[in-house]
Formats: sequence, structure tokens, C-alpha cells
Amino acid sequence: MPEVVDAPGIARAGAAFATRRKELGISQRELAARKVISAPALIAFEKGRAWPRERTRALLEEVVGWPAGTLANVRTGDDVTDDRAKVRATITTTLAPSDGSAPLIAGAVDVAMNTVRAAIATLPDPADPRFGDAARTVLRDLRQLEAITVKAVRTSANAPGVIRALATVRRAYDDLMFTAAESPGATLGQRLYTARRRANLSVAEVADAVSAPTEVVAAVEGEQPVSAGDAARLEALIATVSE
Repeated sequence: MPEVVDAPGIARAGAAFATRRKELGISQRELAARKVISAPALIAFEKGRAWPRERTRALLEEVVGWPAGTLANVRTGDDVTDDRAKVRATITTTLAPSDGSAPLIAGAVDVAMNTVRAAIATLPDPADPRFGDAARTVLRDLRQLEAITVKAVRTSANAPGVIRALATVRRAYDDLMFTAAESPGATLGQRLYTARRRANLSVAEVADAVSAPTEVVAAVEGEQPVSAGDAARLEALIATVSE
């Protein structure tokens, strides 16, 4: 159980965490399923009624991509420093002008990739069971960055810089996914993506193979929950294509 306290900073830290969690699309159920924190304990924290223990705080910070000690700092009055969020905001702003300036877009993606590389450098060793879980936040950032860059490619004619930026993002995503898939704590999504890519299968082909909609495969690779039956069929497919 979390420590029950009565401090004004608890509400501030809980609200900051709730905002970050929702921004990343992480549900209370997902945190409970990953055994990070139970739903009742998370609600109590986010409502400012309880302060999680140190180990739990460390897991919460890892899940949302915050440096160790962020929650304690926010509790004492510091602001949250989230460089990746700032980079994503910068890219979104860059895409907003109607002229769709390709150099600006490519430059923004390059800045974002520098931040992503710095985040990757802080991940645990791939042999550490925590690696796969810790990589999820960076992979989520890369998926968001890819989506933004794909949109830029569609709206920027004759823009080799943007094409190169997209290729850079996708290479980084593949590299991190493949590394995470080999780690002891690899998620189903990481292992599925890697097995699919190595077998040269498309999302549609995997979906057909397990008699599921393409949305199910995309959801798993995007670290979203699916039914136990779908997960079992995808596990079987991974075993088949990895033989």
C-alpha cells in the first residue's frame, strides 16, 4: 500500500503524473496489468490522497519517461521538465505553417531525433529485464514522430530532406525494436514487430494468418491491450515464423 500523507505537494505531483499518463495514452488498467501500481492506489495518488513508495515512484517515472526523482521534485514545487514533450510540440508547430517548409520540418525532426538518441542512451542494458518495458516510452515517441513525418512527406513535394528524416526515424525505430525484442523483458508487441519484419510479412498478412483484423496487429505492436485469444494466436505465429 502507498504511504498515506497529508502534504500540499502530493496533489501537484499526482496531477502532473495523471496529465503525463493521459498524454501518452497509458490507462490505469495497463499500469495495473503491468504490476506497476494497482488502480485504487493510482487513483489515490493522482487525486492527491496518497504518496507511493519509493520503488513504485521509480516505476511510475520509468513508465512515463521521466528522470528518476521527478515526482519527488514536483512534490517540493519544481516544474516537470520533459524535453521529449517539448520536441513534439516544436514539430507540431513546425508543421502548422501553410507553406509546409520542408527544411523547417526536416530540421525539427532532426532536433527530435537528437532527444530520442539521448533517451535511448539512458535506457538500461539490453540484458536487463527492465529494458523492454523502459524502451516502450521511447518507441512511443518514435511512432508519434514517424506519423508526423509521414504527414510532412505527403504535403511536401520534392523534399529529399524530409524523406531522409523519415528514413532516419524508421531506422531508429527498427533498431530499438529489434534490440528490445531480444531483451529478457520483451513485450509481445516488440517480439511480434521484430518477427514480422524479419519474416518480411506485412501487418495485413499477419492479420490474415491469425484471422484477426489488421487493427489487432497494429494495436499489439503499438502496445495496446488485446484479447487473450488474439494474444495467444499472435504468440503462436511468432513461434512459427521464428523457427
